[in-house]
Amino acid sequence: MKMINILFLGSIFGLISCSNESTDIDEMVVDIPPDLNKLYFPPIDSNDWETLSIQDLEWNQDQEQQLYNFLEDNDTKAFIILKSGRIVVEKYFNGASASDNNPWYSAGKTLTAFTTGIAQQEGLLDINQSSSTYLGTEWASISNTQEATITVRNHLTMSTGLDYNVSNQNCTDMDCLTYLNTPGTFWYYHNAAYTLLADIITNASNQTYTNYFNHKLRDPIGMNGTWISLGYANVYYSNARSMARFGLLNLNKGSWGTTKILEDEEYFNQMTTTSQNMNASYGYLWWLNGKSSFRAPAFEIEFAGELIPEAPQDLIAGLGKNDQKLYVVPSQNLVVIRMGDDTGESLLGPSSFDNELWKRINLLIN
Repeated sequence: MKMINILFLGSIFGLISCSNESTDIDEMVVDIPPDLNKLYFPPIDSNDWETLSIQDLEWNQDQEQQLYNFLEDNDTKAFIILKSGRIVVEKYFNGASASDNNPWYSAGKTLTAFTTGIAQQEGLLDINQSSSTYLGTEWASISNTQEATITVRNHLTMSTGLDYNVSNQNCTDMDCLTYLNTPGTFWYYHNAAYTLLADIITNASNQTYTNYFNHKLRDPIGMNGTWISLGYANVYYSNARSMARFGLLNLNKGSWGTTKILEDEEYFNQMTTTSQNMNASYGYLWWLNGKSSFRAPAFEIEFAGELIPEAPQDLIAGLGKNDQKLYVVPSQNLVVIRMGDDTGESLLGPSSFDNELWKRINLLIN
């Protein structure tokens, strides 16, 4: 009888013990915060995208609404902040929505720079070769000898020496392209010289620039969008998340997760650092912060100081007409996107809006 009681009590204690262990296990199941030193990449075939909250990051919530008010008051349509690849802020203003496709304008030059690097790594072109290798002769109203001295790299760095004192700086007709300076000796933001890169890639790849771009860059990272001709200019249109995807690709130095899109590390480094000795703040169609001086579109003079004093010094940027902004900050694992209408200055690239926006971003994230 005593033995039965002991066994019975043992069974009860066993059940209690098992029950407590189960409870302990359940209580130990907690959310593990993401490692913000590692980049997250959203899937390329869905709209799923991991998020973080401002509270998660212990950013200054008191500044959040003030940032949104500033963006809305300045005709912003879309604004995104990624931290380590995850969406922290995604806001749409002034009647815009996440599905809207907006123009990148000259921020899209960064897409062309990246695509040129892919074409070079595939052996289709060499940026140190004369652009006549891919455009043929008589693409400009200059001598064949002068044409031969202009390289693809000159098109990437705004240093072709073609005359920018023309009525339409977008015009790529032969008559609009005349000689002014020895290539590589003067920097000027000349859209026509840039636009010719699409023809260079078309002829080098034996397919349309759009098809090559879609196959090699757009589709592998899950972007949407298309190139649209506006007069002589080629302008990329996409939703804001697509611009954010491209920013994330460059934050990871050309790889989408473990998938290498631009494998040429030397080209990537050249693209995102000073590319010539005339404008320290310009790479291969990318704007660079943290330099001691810069030149700007529509100006022949050099300005002292950093491009965006309020922004992190290692920021690289795609900057377009009407203040389209693609900011990449490696030191902070940040990508920031602003798409919308003109904020009031009607400039082609850098503007005072960059600095004003970063003042407010800093108040939020610091």
